[in-house]
Amino acid sequence: MQYKNILTVHRVKKVPQHRCDKCLPVPWTWASRSISIKLVLSESGLVAYRPFVGERLLKFNLREFHMFLVDKPYISDFLKRTVRDYAIPVVGTDIAKKLDLYDGTRIISEEKAIAMFRETDDLPIYTTSENAIGWISEHFAFSNLPAKIELFKNKVKFRQLTKSIFPDFYFQEVCVENLSAVKFNEIPLPFIIKPTVGFFSMGVYKISNHEEWLNAIGSITREIEKVKGLYPEEVLDTSSFIIEQCIHGDEFAVDAYFDSTGEPVILGILKHTFSSSTDVSDRIYTSSKDIIETNMEEFTSFVRKIGEVAGIKNFPVHIELRRDIDGTLLPIEVNPMRFGGWCTTADLTFSAYGINPYLNYYSGIKPDWPEVLKEKEGKLFSIIILDNSTGIDGAEILSFDYEKLLSNFEKPLELRKIDYRKYPVFGILFVETRGDNFVELKNILDSDLNEFITSRG
Repeated sequence: MQYKNILTVHRVKKVPQHRCDKCLPVPWTWASRSISIKLVLSESGLVAYRPFVGERLLKFNLREFHMFLVDKPYISDFLKRTVRDYAIPVVGTDIAKKLDLYDGTRIISEEKAIAMFRETDDLPIYTTSENAIGWISEHFAFSNLPAKIELFKNKVKFRQLTKSIFPDFYFQEVCVENLSAVKFNEIPLPFIIKPTVGFFSMGVYKISNHEEWLNAIGSITREIEKVKGLYPEEVLDTSSFIIEQCIHGDEFAVDAYFDSTGEPVILGILKHTFSSSTDVSDRIYTSSKDIIETNMEEFTSFVRKIGEVAGIKNFPVHIELRRDIDGTLLPIEVNPMRFGGWCTTADLTFSAYGINPYLNYYSGIKPDWPEVLKEKEGKLFSIIILDNSTGIDGAEILSFDYEKLLSNFEKPLELRKIDYRKYPVFGILFVETRGDNFVELKNILDSDLNEFITSRG
């Protein structure tokens, strides 16, 4: 790698003032000489310092080692502030120019982004949406990044990748036109069927008997028509489905990244709560001090195994997994190049604990979880996905009563209203709840949301 083409190097007499104390020593090599430096996260970006001669210091800017790709369907105000305030380079795609990024955001051209990526094999990239995968596949086709992404985004390839870790896991791929020809009696029950390339629990069904299987085939056909055109094929491709064994036990979501050495860094852990054994929706994800502390060590080891078989570095992921009834951890899926969709899990982590996962990935800093979790006992922090479970098409719904919704929670943190006529979701809500008041979460978990809507009928 030719660092001189990317780094801006200056000699300065003293360390400038900065507000952030999240510093750490890391190795750096320049002209074949290894030195120790300090990374400082400041308002002007990520800067490194090292005594050079006497009182003189070497200062260089690491911003151009990273880039963010922003895309539809959504980018949060929090992420917009983050990329602006810390001068994180954002690729100026046609879509990025239409997402109302804040004035002062550092935009780099597509041509510069491509040139930067040619300079290094493992340039850290973050995408706000898997919609950006198409751009990566087109413009970074000269690299191995599109293939790495495909290992995770394609659920069949992911199962094949991890077969050495989970050799007894059952799965098979089937084209959508061949669903009716599947030999049902040869599949172990219960099982899950979902798109080979999917998103947001769309097209996901749990099957326990033949009647449910026949109903699911009909539902899949109708749902394909309903969501057609909402997402590019790189995000949701309903031409092929995967049938896989049903994993029983508690389900979790994990935000993490693999650093420059391939070591995993966990930035958030949430428990996915369901209303019943047949529920496959994304209604509620909850984080807490107990959830993080109880699972941190085991989940880190689990994520490390996946990273090792995939051979990835400088790579963010959003992982969904379950702890089976015998205590074994099994992956549901690994979503590449991002944290939770629609800027959910990372934003909640900041609201709950004050750490910024986007910035941690950008700067390569590992959270000090014991310090972060102080004084968080007895608190639950939840994401509530207000998916349209009313049974009524969004076009037939006149209004959704968001004020009534908010009145059901003791401490709403943020409400994001979504155009439910365009997407099958009314909104996304962040809430803080006392541990002994889980009933307010249970109520919304069990609700079909009909009490909040007014429809044409």
